[in-house]
Amino acid sequence: MLTPGGASIGDAAAQFGLDTHVLRYWEDEGLLHPDRDAAGRRRYSDDDSVRIAIILRNKAAGLSLEQIRVLLDKGAPDRHRVLEEHIAELERRAADIAQARAMTEHALRCRAHDITQCPRFRSHVADVLSGEARWLLVHTEPTCDVPAN
Repeated sequence: MLTPGGASIGDAAAQFGLDTHVLRYWEDEGLLHPDRDAAGRRRYSDDDSVRIAIILRNKAAGLSLEQIRVLLDKGAPDRHRVLEEHIAELERRAADIAQARAMTEHALRCRAHDITQCPRFRSHVADVLSGEARWLLVHTEPTCDVPAN
């Protein structure tokens, strides 16, 4: 435990490099359930810190807050389905990263002055040009789970 009786919201947020409003939002979303002291202030236990670390790690892995809520809910009937779907998404992302790496490595070594005219380089984007690739901006744009104040 960070402090006797638990850490304050400021201390808990600072431990993870977060703003306090993030922890409040996650509490509103049902992801955190810190105890309250006699004055009604949040007190974060070691278990709360573990939950925060799990949330952060899973957000970094691409899970939404809704998916993380299911993961943290020990009684969630669809936990395995959510996790299996996420594994499939990670595999898709890994394939996209491998394709991007191959394209970047080719561009690095390509002797063409204009890589857009290189037939081999073009082969790396042929699926996007043909419409075969599932291409959504949501896969490349960062997301924010905390609404702006």
